[in-house]
Amino acid sequence: MSEVEDVYEVGADEEIDNFDFLYDGKESFKYDGTMIDNLMNEAYKHLGARYRLGSKGPNTFDCSGFTSYVYRQSNMNIGNSSRDQYARNIPVKRSEMQPGDLVFFTSPRSGRGVGHVGIVIDYNPVTQVFTFIHASTKDGVKVSKSTDGYYSRRFVGVRRVQ
Repeated sequence: MSEVEDVYEVGADEEIDNFDFLYDGKESFKYDGTMIDNLMNEAYKHLGARYRLGSKGPNTFDCSGFTSYVYRQSNMNIGNSSRDQYARNIPVKRSEMQPGDLVFFTSPRSGRGVGHVGIVIDYNPVTQVFTFIHASTKDGVKVSKSTDGYYSRRFVGVRRVQ
């Protein structure tokens, strides 16, 4: 069983697995307002785009295809699959997330491992509620809240693009 699959239930400020040992001394990407605006503008251009398993855009997407496409438009390679994106980017505590971070969830097909990814739009540090944009299997590209029943039970962790 890979480390990504070896997960357990955690509290709001924790995440499943910790890959800090992979990033000793590495700095995360420094987000700036212009970069976040560009990412969000690109992501919002695709609201309503249909979901298609394995699709990388620009007209249809699966979840990791959507996130990788959005970042690729800013010349950043974040990985292809949700598991790859989780493993190769820098762990961030939920309490420290910011717009542009990648947020991960389990899915019915992934068991307790990473199976879904979205991009953080907004985060309230007081309530620790966040909104994110993602490609959902049912509704295509849409905005959801971390308090939505499905996602509140499936939170895995947050990663910052390096």
